[in-house]
Amino acid sequence: MGSTNMSYLNPKTVTLTGIPGLEHVQFWIGFPFLGVCLVALLGNIFLLIIIPTERSLHQPMYIFLAVLAVTDLGLCVAIAPMMLAVFWFGSCSMAFGACLTQLFFIHALQGMESGILLAMAFDRYVAICDPLRHTAILTPLFLVQMVLMMAIRSTVLVGILPILLTRVHLFQSVVILHCYCEHMAVVKLAAEDVRINKSYGLFVAFAILGFDMIFVFISYILIFWAVFHLPQKKARLKAFNTCTCHIVIFLEFYILAFFSFFSHRFGHVSSYAHILLSTIYLLVPPALNPIVYGMKTKEIRRRLIRFVF
Repeated sequence: MGSTNMSYLNPKTVTLTGIPGLEHVQFWIGFPFLGVCLVALLGNIFLLIIIPTERSLHQPMYIFLAVLAVTDLGLCVAIAPMMLAVFWFGSCSMAFGACLTQLFFIHALQGMESGILLAMAFDRYVAICDPLRHTAILTPLFLVQMVLMMAIRSTVLVGILPILLTRVHLFQSVVILHCYCEHMAVVKLAAEDVRINKSYGLFVAFAILGFDMIFVFISYILIFWAVFHLPQKKARLKAFNTCTCHIVIFLEFYILAFFSFFSHRFGHVSSYAHILLSTIYLLVPPALNPIVYGMKTKEIRRRLIRFVF
């Protein structure tokens, strides 16, 4: 690793600080994060066991839920080991290439999760607004195509982020003020012009999260319009009840996502608050998703009770 006037040329390693300002307590902060990760791992593994084996769950919504569970497991695996190693063992050094790899998987899986939430919103839209054609539209082939399209979109768009970072050679520091590698945290280390990196990062955020959020909102405007025009109150409540799980997951994902995104770029939030909230944004949804669907879905709840007792 070359160093010139306190700058670093083509660094081979980077150093993660953990949570700046909370180094003296981050050992203890690791335990609640471990608990959240364990809930996420156990809950999503349970969903991946239940959904394929329960014939009544072989529906588009639950197939998307299974894909969401795989995505959530991937997020936990991508973040938790390095983060806990920093908190508990002071293992802060990381190869620059490994940092870019972690960065790619974290943001790609975020994009995939957003895409699956959009697919679930489309499923609810068809189920409520055009129920007679639901099975004709959401065929197994169509579901596979949707999932592949979301995966390719996320992989291609996010994959350019680490490629652009490999074109940056001079860094003013190799100390990342975070407990995992995140795009803007790495970009801020550069001692070169990184306007392209920042601009493309914004483009990816709006092309994935912004696009998906807009179309989820449109789906629910159309859904609510159809629900409120149903003649019977009981039918309206039943139709709305089928959407509550997705609405809860959608709100907690996008509220946390946009707070984390804008506070990093435009806000004046303290670094430790931003890091805590961005980590919560990545780890809490994977833990909440199986809980929300487990509580609302009779088949999942019944299998869980049978498994436990």
